[in-house]
Amino acid sequence: MRSRKFMAGAIMACAVGALGLVGVTTAFASSSGTLVSSLNGKCLDVTDGSTANGNQPQMWTCTPGNPNQQWTLADNGSVQGRGKCLDIANNSTANGAVVHFWDCYDTVATQKWTLSAAGDLVNNAAGKCLDVKDNNTADGAKLQIWDCAGTANQKWTFSGGTTTPPTTVPTNPTNPDLGPNVTVFDPSMSASTVQSKLTSVFNAQVSNQFGDARYALLFKPGTYNVDANVGFFTQVAGLGLTPDQVTINGHVHVEADWWPDGSQNATQNFWRSAEGLSVTPGDGLDRWAVSQAAPYRRMHLRGSLALSDGGWSSGGFIADSKIDGQIQSGTQQQFLTRNTQMGSWTGSNWNQVFVGDPGAPAQSFPSPPYTTVASAPVIAEKPYLYVDGTGTYQVFVPALRSDTSGTTWASGSPAGTSLPIGTFYVVKSGDTAATINAALAAGKNLLVTPGVYHLNQTLNVTRAGTVVLGLGLATFVPDGGVDAMHIADVDGVRLAGLLFDAGTTNSNILLQVGPAGSNASHAANPTLLSDVFVRIGGAIAGKATESVEINSNNVIGDHAWIWRADHGNDGTVGWTINTARNGLIVNGQNVTFYGLFVEHYQQYQTIWNGNGGRTYFYQNEMPYDPPNQAAYLNGSTQGWAAYKVGDSVTSHEAWGLGSYCYFNVNSSVVNAHAFEVPANSGVKFHDLVTVSLGGTGTISHVINNTGAAVNSGHQVTSIVSGP
Repeated sequence: MRSRKFMAGAIMACAVGALGLVGVTTAFASSSGTLVSSLNGKCLDVTDGSTANGNQPQMWTCTPGNPNQQWTLADNGSVQGRGKCLDIANNSTANGAVVHFWDCYDTVATQKWTLSAAGDLVNNAAGKCLDVKDNNTADGAKLQIWDCAGTANQKWTFSGGTTTPPTTVPTNPTNPDLGPNVTVFDPSMSASTVQSKLTSVFNAQVSNQFGDARYALLFKPGTYNVDANVGFFTQVAGLGLTPDQVTINGHVHVEADWWPDGSQNATQNFWRSAEGLSVTPGDGLDRWAVSQAAPYRRMHLRGSLALSDGGWSSGGFIADSKIDGQIQSGTQQQFLTRNTQMGSWTGSNWNQVFVGDPGAPAQSFPSPPYTTVASAPVIAEKPYLYVDGTGTYQVFVPALRSDTSGTTWASGSPAGTSLPIGTFYVVKSGDTAATINAALAAGKNLLVTPGVYHLNQTLNVTRAGTVVLGLGLATFVPDGGVDAMHIADVDGVRLAGLLFDAGTTNSNILLQVGPAGSNASHAANPTLLSDVFVRIGGAIAGKATESVEINSNNVIGDHAWIWRADHGNDGTVGWTINTARNGLIVNGQNVTFYGLFVEHYQQYQTIWNGNGGRTYFYQNEMPYDPPNQAAYLNGSTQGWAAYKVGDSVTSHEAWGLGSYCYFNVNSSVVNAHAFEVPANSGVKFHDLVTVSLGGTGTISHVINNTGAAVNSGHQVTSIVSGP
């Protein structure tokens, strides 16, 4: 299309390019709802949900909650669906001109409309009405503009209300306002200045397990002579495109010496991360003594790495990293390492899993319990913030890869796409669900700065390709029983670096990916969930029936800890307090998870109903707190499986799975089996372990009725395959 609109768009892009705003207008105060034709009561609809320029809208039978039928009437006069603007093709003002979608630009007159009190939707440039072509009452009818005649095919009813606008101040691409809890270090700063900030944040966060403070400590490319001890709710990350662009001569580490009894126990070292750094410890050894929700990503450690600090540690996750020396697992009960090159690995306990890791030990489960898979079948790495060679902030979205081993950056710059920070709405203190939703409706991505954000309405991600990236374990808390977030059944959404913390009024679902009944294929551009965590209780007495529900096909999960709290602040934990039925329910087809941790839910922890599912590493603890067996029965069956594959599923495969019991309220409680699956040739489980922690409670079988019981007399059972 080479027309006046093309030139106007080019001029607009050039004019705002210095501000980092390319192709998408700033967000305005707006109303969101449906546009219903008086001709037939059908809804204006985004055809096939496509956001391609030139897609023509249609009329379609109204469906409640259908994101293709949600429209935003912005106060700049634009009418927006799925982040694109209603527009007239070729800038025509003639009767019969085609109405289509195009990138939004403030200066394009054919994108301005006025909805009159009489129900006419008038294009400001043409002075003509939005018209259902040929009075067609069928699904699929197209739209045009025509002289306003007051006829039913030109009358529209809008249902919606005004939302509070997000800020319209453009984001400075070289010095963005990332809020008060983000610190950006520059190599020109003195080592003492950088160290002072690192130390003060650590001292505040070293034992602040259930507080609201969140921090991101970011290093611009360069060299730093500092020590970063990483505490709770702290992200330490480099702002280079590749790890070797940010060098730390010192340690980036997690210790367990804060534990009150001096046992060096790391089983509660949660919620922190190190990303995108090259680290050279002076003594040749760094320590990352963590348990769940503590990712170590895109790291180059020029030395060896210890994963424990003497006391127990309970699970962790390393991805897209290079460890030049040896990884020492020590007391780690279980661990997943994915697409990571290592000099060597030593140590084992119950369940160590390797996927696509050059240098990993050979397959040998159960003695030692190493599960080694040669490559990751399909994966895209987590998006991340970086500063390019001109000092401009961008978000890098790594490309989808298939059958991969090793890192994305081994040969230089990784494959992927850079998004200007101007395409992101920066969520900061004071933002509400309304301002966030208005930004999403205007086509913005989200960069969520560190903080705890309370939501009085569901966040709706409806545009294909939307990136929602949290910094510093940014946290969403739904209030009043709303769901926290819904993602539409669209291609390529990237959700990363977020914690969903259940509110005190029960939510039905905290995170839903695709509405019920989703059936589109997203094999070429799947939605990706990276470092997405859930907490039920602990900080507050949270409640949610389901934590995560995946209905879309081809979704990739890359590190999830979905946790009903077993400990926390006073009054936040108990069988009837932080209630939660299921952790993860997968209804979509061909869904893949790497590093799936689901713990303490009161019924089935994970339910997998879609065919073609794959899980690489699963870690589970059954609920600690059933008061008695009667409270923990599935019909006449004792307890609920940790991982349930639906009876109708014909294809499912999983590698490296562990489930543990610790019924410390009533040690006589029994769970009949950890894994419950249909017995057919297409359902295959590899390398499974059950453990009775300290012999407190019983799991009678590992998978279905296979595998010896674990209890006080026999605490660990491993089997190589099932069912």
